[in-house]
Amino acid sequence: MRILHVDKFLRRQGGAASYMLDLGRAQVGHGHEVEYFAMSHPDNEPATYDALFPPYLAFDEAPSGMGGAVTMARTMVRSRPARDAMAEIVERFRPDVVHLHNIYHQLSPSILQPLRRAGIPAVMTVHDFKLVCPTYRMLDRNGPCDACVRKGFHQAVIRRCNRGSLAASALVAVESSLHRTFHSYGHIGKFLAPSEFLAELLRRADVYPERVQVLRHGFGVDPVATPGGRDGSVVFVGRLSPEKGVDIAIRAIGLAATPGAHLHVLGSGPEERPLRALAAAEAPGRVTFHGHVGREAVLNRLRTSSIAVLTARYYENQPMSILEAFACGVPVVGSDLGGIPELVDDTTGRLVQPEDPAQVAVVLDTLLQSPSDLERLGRNAQDRVMTRHDPAVHLAALDDVYANEIKP
Repeated sequence: MRILHVDKFLRRQGGAASYMLDLGRAQVGHGHEVEYFAMSHPDNEPATYDALFPPYLAFDEAPSGMGGAVTMARTMVRSRPARDAMAEIVERFRPDVVHLHNIYHQLSPSILQPLRRAGIPAVMTVHDFKLVCPTYRMLDRNGPCDACVRKGFHQAVIRRCNRGSLAASALVAVESSLHRTFHSYGHIGKFLAPSEFLAELLRRADVYPERVQVLRHGFGVDPVATPGGRDGSVVFVGRLSPEKGVDIAIRAIGLAATPGAHLHVLGSGPEERPLRALAAAEAPGRVTFHGHVGREAVLNRLRTSSIAVLTARYYENQPMSILEAFACGVPVVGSDLGGIPELVDDTTGRLVQPEDPAQVAVVLDTLLQSPSDLERLGRNAQDRVMTRHDPAVHLAALDDVYANEIKP
């Protein structure tokens, strides 16, 4: 089968692109022919058609006034360079199916037009909440929020959800509203949700509910033979941004009564400087920041740690960091939000209430002082990822999805 994978990034920039690259390599190993489409970038992995990729675009800054918002919105809603590049690659590669990942903003659903004209089916793995929330995060200034699901995308403007800016919030709300009004994603035959939580949100928001299917990610990391050799440390892996709740983990490790309790923070992001200051003030000598590191370094750190934490203050979907921890035989202490409870329970770790570092500290102390519980939870976690997230099962399920979308 000839498969074209599409994401705005063709490098390990976040979970969606990493999943896509791992999946593509696995599919090649199973005899499929795989190519990629993304924005141009010097750090991209090599690709056959990279000379045709549309230019790199970044939307990291809020637009300056409504004029800037209108100009940016035009690109976000309909990207002619991305559409034309897709048309050329489709003509050259002639895929049997196109598998979409994160295409929002920079590529836009305009890339679906050449697929529709050529009669090429498309499926989409929904990695985040963009289709139901203009700002992706389902988070307003008061905490987790589903107002746009219940009342419409204008809620993002009323609440100024995008960086507190009226113009930026209006921009993404208009983008989402136009895509919904004009059925911009209508050519997609299947929306693959990695969690039941996300699937239910898509159905509640009326995002082609009859096309939504739950398909958990496969995870192809060789597990540790036996959980052991742990150093009693706690590890966080992920982006250092407010919604991830790294500050909660830092405060918790500062409150922990276990002698030598230590938190390793693996990742980078906009909150790194204030988080370092917080660690120095509230957990002196108990937090080590490693910055952004490669996957092998992450796995090596997990294999020697005792607990992983994900004290998020917003809805997670199916965090790859949890699957990484489980594969390494590490139980997870995670927030009781979103898709996290579908992975973490009393057999694989512990759930905690969001925004409660004191509770997290008690849970960490209890586990760190009970090596037998840690070993039992780690074994259960490892078993779960090996059964529910078997990559061979995932690949076979995707083959079925593709086959059902390809017209005879």
